[in-house]
Amino acid sequence: MGKDCVYVLDRVRHFSTSVVKPAALVKPPIQVYGLEGRYATALYSAASKQKKLEQVEKEMGRVATALKDPKMSAVVLNPHIKRAIKQKTVNDFLVKDKLSPITVNFVNLLAENGRLRQTQEVVAAFGRIMSAHRGEVLCSVTTAQPLDEANLTELKNALNGFLAKGEILKLETKTDPAILGGMIVSVGDKYIDMSTKAKIQKFTNIMKES
Repeated sequence: MGKDCVYVLDRVRHFSTSVVKPAALVKPPIQVYGLEGRYATALYSAASKQKKLEQVEKEMGRVATALKDPKMSAVVLNPHIKRAIKQKTVNDFLVKDKLSPITVNFVNLLAENGRLRQTQEVVAAFGRIMSAHRGEVLCSVTTAQPLDEANLTELKNALNGFLAKGEILKLETKTDPAILGGMIVSVGDKYIDMSTKAKIQKFTNIMKES
């Protein structure tokens, strides 16, 4: 691991333990891997200690939206612009928008570490942690054609039957004509491919082997 990477990770750990005096890291309900996972975990720990998880989640959403603005992104996401200028641009927005100290310090940390380009990924990772914190179970269903209300209700009822007590279904539906028919279901870390395309591929492989 390079010195720059070690420095960044040390700063992330320092953020999660320095916002409030107790040094113990608050463990998130799920582990999110990658650099974005480390930043999101540090943010969760800091916000949890101050009991401002929901507030920080909303504020980070506002930050993510602001960074998509053409004028802001032209400065912040431009690799040819000096980091100090990017930091000032972001900090001016944070102060103007009157965000909480936790959010301000965290976004400034991203800017200081040259990680503003990863903000969207960090926000998404933090969102996954918050979903788990609320007991939400993320479920993605892909079908060839949009589901009508009757089929959607039947699907929700079936999926709810697999949830443990206290868990909440958070369903996302997608359409992909390429799967031809059937559906692909992803619930938590489980993945089930019941598409017509998968069945055809399986049949084709059997025929090749026979």
